[in-house]
Amino acid sequence: MSIVNEAHLAWHETLELHELVAFQSVGLVKLKQTYPHITNNDLKTLYNEAIATVEENLQELIEFFPNAPRGEKSPSLAAEVMTGFYAGDLLGFAKTSVRNYAIAITETATPMVREVLQNQLNNAIELHAKTFHFMYERSDYPAYNLERLLQTDLENAYYALSM
Repeated sequence: MSIVNEAHLAWHETLELHELVAFQSVGLVKLKQTYPHITNNDLKTLYNEAIATVEENLQELIEFFPNAPRGEKSPSLAAEVMTGFYAGDLLGFAKTSVRNYAIAITETATPMVREVLQNQLNNAIELHAKTFHFMYERSDYPAYNLERLLQTDLENAYYALSM
C-alpha cells in the first residue's frame, strides 16, 4: 500500500474540513452560550463533555489548514462576527433541513404526506439559498475564494475556542 504524500490536501477533503470546522465552530458557540442556563447537573456534565470533545475536534482539524490548497491572499474579514455567526447557524439549519426532508421523502408511502414534505423541502431549499446569498453579499461566506473561506473558518474556530 502506497502512501500519498502531496504538498497540500486534496480539494475535496479541504472542502469537507471546511464544512466540519464551520459546523463545529457554530455548535461550540451555541454549547458555550447555553451552558450557563443549564441547572441539571447531569446535563451540565454532558455539556462539559460535548464542549471538551468539540474543542479537541476543532484543534485537531485546524492543524490541517496550513496544508490546504492556496490561492491569492486576501484581507481578513470585517467585524460583525455575531451577525455572520447567526447567519451561519441559520445556513447550517437550512442545509440540515434539506437533507432531512430529502431522506424523509424516500421513506414516504402516503401521497399527501409526500406532497407536504416536498413543499417543505422546497421551502427549506429557498431558505438555504436566501441565507447563502445574504452571507455571500456580506462576505461572511466567500464561497468562490477558498483561501478566504478557510480563513473565515479559522477565525470562527478560534473565536469559539476562546469563549
